[in-house]
Amino acid sequence: MTQENVLEALKNVTYPGFTKDIVTFGFVKDVVIDGQTVSLALDITSSADEVKAQLIEEGTKELQKLGFDNITINVQAPQAPKQMSNSVSGKNIAPHVKSFVMVSSGKGGVGKSTTSVNLAVAMAMQGKKVGLLDADIYGPNIPRMMGVNDQKPEIQGNKVQPLKAYGVEIMSMGSLMESGQSLIWRGSMIMKAIEQFLRDILWSELDVLVIDMPPGTGDAQLTLAQSVPVTAGITVTTPQEVSLDDSRRSLDMFQKLHIPTAGIIENMSGFICPSCDEESDIFGMGTTEPVAKEYDTEVIARIPIEPAIRVGGDTGMPITYHQPDSQTAKRYQEAASNLLIFIDKVNAEGGADNSAVQPTTPPGVSACSTPAPAKEAPKHEGCGCN
Repeated sequence: MTQENVLEALKNVTYPGFTKDIVTFGFVKDVVIDGQTVSLALDITSSADEVKAQLIEEGTKELQKLGFDNITINVQAPQAPKQMSNSVSGKNIAPHVKSFVMVSSGKGGVGKSTTSVNLAVAMAMQGKKVGLLDADIYGPNIPRMMGVNDQKPEIQGNKVQPLKAYGVEIMSMGSLMESGQSLIWRGSMIMKAIEQFLRDILWSELDVLVIDMPPGTGDAQLTLAQSVPVTAGITVTTPQEVSLDDSRRSLDMFQKLHIPTAGIIENMSGFICPSCDEESDIFGMGTTEPVAKEYDTEVIARIPIEPAIRVGGDTGMPITYHQPDSQTAKRYQEAASNLLIFIDKVNAEGGADNSAVQPTTPPGVSACSTPAPAKEAPKHEGCGCN
C-alpha cells in the first residue's frame, strides 16, 4: 500500500459545506504507512467539533476499505473563536448571525448586486445557512434578481419575516415599498433603515449574511460597520481604470473601518460568446491585480460578460443555480469557497472587531459640530458622526 493509494481514497471525503475534497484542498499531511497501520494529519480551517468528527469518521471508513486495521487521523484545527463581550469587540445588534460580508463598490453599475446574489446562492449550495440583505436603499434590485419581486414579507408582531429563495433568506427595501416608488431620504433615515434591517428582521441563526451595499463610501457603510462586526469586505469592480480609481476608495474604506478585506471581484472581465464559447477581451482583463497587491489583498474571481448572467438577473434565475456547469457559475462557486475559507480564518483568529469605529459622542450629537477641547489629542480619521 502506498501514499498515493491513501490520497486517492481520501479524495472521496468532501470537506463539509464545500464541493471539494480534503486532498484537493491540501488538508492531508504527514501520511505514514507501516503494514496495516496508517497515520496522517488533517490541517483544516474550521474549529467546529462537528466538522472534525465528520472528517475523522468518513476518512476512517475510506481507509478501512483499503484494508488498514489501525488508523490514526490527527485533526489540526484552529482554536475556536473567542466569545468577546461588546465592551471588547464593540457593538453587534444581530448576534445570532455568525458572519457578515459587506459587498461594496466605489461606483454604481459594476455588477455589485449580481455578485451579491450569486455569492449568496453559491454559499447556500455549498451547505451554508445564508441571508442576503439588500442595503442599496435607493436602488433595491435584489428582489427581481432572486425572483421574489412579486412577494411581500409577512409581519410577525413588530418584526418582519424574510422572504426565501434558492435556500437564501432575503430582505430588501424593494420588498416593502410599491414598485417604482422613489425614496427621497436624508442620511439619518438611511442609517436608521440599515439598523432596522439588522435588528427587526427575523433572520435565522445564519452562517453568513451577505449585505449588498449602496455604491460609494457614505452613511450606509459607516452605520453597518458600527452596528455589527463585519467579518469580510469584498469590492466589486470592472477592469477600466475609471472603475479602479473608485475601487481604491472602497478598499481604503475597509482599512479605515477595520473590516478584513477578503478580496476583489473583477466583473465584466472578458466576454464569452454564447454561440462559440470563446472568451474575448473587450474591457480589459487582469487590470485589478496591481490594485489588489497595493491593498494587500487578492482577486478572488474574474467574472466574464455572459448574456446568461443578464437573463438570470432579469428573470430571477441566478446563473449559479440554474446553469451550474457554465464557466461563470464555476467562477462564482470558486469565489464563494475562497470567501468561506477567509471567513473561517478571520473567526479562528478571534473574529472581526468594530470597537475602534464606535461613535465617541452622545446619541444625537454630531462630533462634526462639537467644539474641540483645548490641546486635543489626535483623533481617528473621520468625524465619527452618529
